Amino acid sequence: MNELLVNVSSNPHVRSKDTTQRIMLYVIIALLPATCFGIFHFGIRALLLICLTIASCVCSEYVFNIITKRKQTIGDLSAVLTGLLLALNFPVMLPWWMCIVGGVFAIIVVKCLFGGLGQNFMNPALGARCFMLISFTGPMSDFTYTRGADVISSATPLAQMRSGEMVNTTWEMLTGNIQGTLGETSVIALVIGAIFLILMGVIDLRIPGTYIVTFTIFIILFGGHGLDSQFIVGQLCAGGLMLGAFFMATDYVTSPITSSGKIIFGICLGLLTGIFRTFGSMAEGVSYAIIFSNLLVPLIERATIPKGFGVVKEKKGGKEA
Repeated sequence: MNELLVNVSSNPHVRSKDTTQRIMLYVIIALLPATCFGIFHFGIRALLLICLTIASCVCSEYVFNIITKRKQTIGDLSAVLTGLLLALNFPVMLPWWMCIVGGVFAIIVVKCLFGGLGQNFMNPALGARCFMLISFTGPMSDFTYTRGADVISSATPLAQMRSGEMVNTTWEMLTGNIQGTLGETSVIALVIGAIFLILMGVIDLRIPGTYIVTFTIFIILFGGHGLDSQFIVGQLCAGGLMLGAFFMATDYVTSPITSSGKIIFGICLGLLTGIFRTFGSMAEGVSYAIIFSNLLVPLIERATIPKGFGVVKEKKGGKEA
């Protein structure tokens, strides 16, 4: 009689060919349209800030692993992606040394000190951006940039809408001919990258779709402009909503893994962004909405985790049923 060999192993039992490095590479590729447009729109200084921020993130992780005698992890490209996302959240005139501070904070404080990739409690790039907004409010809110011999200085579309002056057209906001951070201005470039991620199976529409729909409903009800299409499009296109919805809220580590949890997560994102933008002191609110929602993920997953098949119940006598 032949013996039956049974392999007993821990989960996961269904494995994918996709590696962490490949997924990170897909996201980096998806961000290239927005990155290239940011360099085209803001000039060579944008490229320098992007390269400097990425280098600071990679070097921080490399040095931290050496000091703590951990296995080197820079090859998984997560530090590169964190640096790119962080740089795309910076204004072009940010001093170069602040980019380094932001990169070090993102990798060392938010990521590595909590155990590295897979154990950070919030998105490292957004955690660093919020730290920078608190620490360097002036430079992080300065959206002045140069175009040739001209210095372009005006309020962002979100600030204009808050003051009641809608200067930019819908087409300008879609194409990215507006003030803002390096990677958030061109909605078209961001949507191209998002479509790539969806086609490659890296993300689905549960989180970004629920996020955008919830935010739109909130703005219609409480934004003070009702069904004004230009105001709604302006709120969707201006600021970091599209960048956050498709590239940061969908982070595997800091978002729920359950289907219903993703929908609840998206609703929380939409509500918080709407509250911050409508009633808060700042025109933007995407970064804070995402990191606050990141903190809710353990509670969301506990409430939405599927129940196991078959439940062991205790009888009155203390014996198992």
